[in-house]
Amino acid sequence: MDITDSGVKIRHLQILREVMRAGSERLAAQMLRITQPAVSQNIKQLEETVGFALFRRENNRLVPTVKAWEFLRTIDAAFAGLDRIGPSIDFLRNNDTRMIGIAAPSAFSFATLPKVVKRIRERSRSYAVQVKTGTYQQIADHVLNGRSDLGISRLPIDERILDWMPVGSATNVCLFPVNHRFAAQQLVTAEDLAGEAIIDIDPQFASHQMSVNALRYMGTAPDIAVEYDANGHDIGYVMAGIGVSITNEIIASEYAEFDVAFREFQPSAVYHYVVVWQKDRKLGDSLKFALDELVAAVANRAARSVSSDR
Repeated sequence: MDITDSGVKIRHLQILREVMRAGSERLAAQMLRITQPAVSQNIKQLEETVGFALFRRENNRLVPTVKAWEFLRTIDAAFAGLDRIGPSIDFLRNNDTRMIGIAAPSAFSFATLPKVVKRIRERSRSYAVQVKTGTYQQIADHVLNGRSDLGISRLPIDERILDWMPVGSATNVCLFPVNHRFAAQQLVTAEDLAGEAIIDIDPQFASHQMSVNALRYMGTAPDIAVEYDANGHDIGYVMAGIGVSITNEIIASEYAEFDVAFREFQPSAVYHYVVVWQKDRKLGDSLKFALDELVAAVANRAARSVSSDR
């Protein structure tokens, strides 16, 4: 069993470690219950593989070289990890513990994911959830590479590598403190943003194009107070009264417990939210439960928030 591209084998390392601990090939052979010639042959093979001497002989005794001692520290660190495998297997064999990985933009940790995690834990206390955040592309990468089981993302996605279930659609809204002048309006337009400080998401996002580019098209220089890189990072700045933000209804619904309000924004776009998982992966009962809870939580919260704010 090779553990590196160099061809070093675990058995070689086990024998080297015992020789260095015992101080002789004879005692190491007794500990390992193999012959002394077998120990000598393995040490010779290991020296040939690594390309440097591990021992020198003094008065018929094996004396480890400096490089051998440095090598042993690396070996001990590696075996420390291997030594944990057995107890981990025993724990998993005797406990009904499951880790469910969910990837989503950070905004979903305000309301949707806590609700879903609570439902998962109510089903069984042995379940644990690992949450990863990021951009929509990073969400897809987390799921594709197996770092997460499920992800909340947006269309379009690559249907050659991901399966998905729809959870809702959203259009753009303007987010602002509840005492802002926009609260008296039913609709906020790009023209209304003239003179307003803007909490703006990175230029690659459609929300940026809906607001900042619209202002530039009208010949107005946007007043960008803060630029952020991921959905969910604007809420604190809006609450502080620093500026307004252009997002969409589903993201805004995550902020229902905060002291903010939102109104429909024009120009707008339509965003289709989905829950994704690896293509053709067969989901077990626990993941099917988590999937159903994610779909229901996103759809229900968005519907309630939109109806109450309009």
